[in-house]
This record gives sequence, C-alpha cells and structure tokens, in this order.
Amino acid sequence: MAIPSNKAKAVKSKTPPKAARHVAGRTKKAAAAFSPLEKNILQSKGITAAQLMQMQKCGIRSCEDFRKVGDAATLAGLVKVSRETAEKVMSWALGTTLPSRKNFVVESADAMYCLHCQTKQPKDYKSGDLCVSCGKQAEPVMACYWCGATGPGKYCRQCGAEFVPTGELELALLLKREGLPKNDIPEKLRGMSAGEKDVLWGRARKY
Repeated sequence: MAIPSNKAKAVKSKTPPKAARHVAGRTKKAAAAFSPLEKNILQSKGITAAQLMQMQKCGIRSCEDFRKVGDAATLAGLVKVSRETAEKVMSWALGTTLPSRKNFVVESADAMYCLHCQTKQPKDYKSGDLCVSCGKQAEPVMACYWCGATGPGKYCRQCGAEFVPTGELELALLLKREGLPKNDIPEKLRGMSAGEKDVLWGRARKY
C-alpha cells in the first residue's frame, strides 16, 4: 500500500471539510450587500455608488438594517447624504410615507374664499366686497329673519341680527312670531336637535 507523502498530507490538511465550506458559503451570502434591484432603487432615490459603499462600511446591507438606523437624520449623518435623499430612502425602506416639510400651508382662521370661483380674497377684504377675481359678491347674500333686509356677512347691517342658515329661515321667523327675543333665536336654533327641529317644522307648516 502506498504511503501518502508529507506534501499530500499538507494539501489535504489545508482543504476545509465540505460542511465547513457550506457554512462559510452561507456566512458570505448573509454578509452580501443589497440585491441588484435594491441597488437600482436606492440609486433612483439619489444614492450614489460611493454612498452605497459607505452604507456597506457602516453595516447597512439590507432593508432590515434601515430599521436599526431609525430615521432620516441618522441616515444622513452616517452616509453624508442630503436630508431630502435620506427621507426618500427611509420612506422606501420602512414602507412608510414621511411627512414633507414643504407641503404644510397654514391658513388664517378668517380666510375668505369667493362663493362663486373659490378665489381666496386679500387680507384687507371686508364683508360685502366683490371678489377680486370674478367680480361677484364673494359672500352669500343672506336674508334677515328679523327685519327682512338682505346682505352678506354674519350679521344684518340694518338691525344687527345674526343671520341663520338659509334652510332654517322659516324656523327663525316662527320663533320671532312666538315672541322669542332677536338675539336668542340663532342660539336657540343651534342648540336644538334634529328631532326638535322636526317638531318646529310641523308648527311652521301650520302658518
């Protein structure tokens, strides 16, 4: 029987067992970076090849790693990308829509829009002014339940009564006929339930 030489033994000893090679292959695969598709998506979000390499150096190699990063500010600090790019990447990786700081519009509580063309009126708009865009009465013209005058705004310019919704004008007229004070009628209607208004409508139809 041939005795293996020392050289053959040395070569054999350097060759890892099949099981060890399999484990090493799995470890190498687990440490692999993003897939080609993920790389293309990241590049479409604004990530450059150099920044992609920086991600890998920082340990970001999968979408799961982005969850550990947590937020766009942290990603921007790690990879040196713009805040906008970091927000796009985190939104994609986490499957969420991050709020944009550019889309918030704060409207004044007394902002007035034209009834006809929806154009916002200037800051110096006063009740009764015509629309700066279409030239029509910007506010709806209301009828007063107390004196019968009409006009725009929230209050009658003739008697000072607070206007009520047009659909409740007959109810307000009924309350006036029944002796309810002028200033109490709008508050009375606001405080009534739908059932109570139905009863009031039944009384109004008798006139």
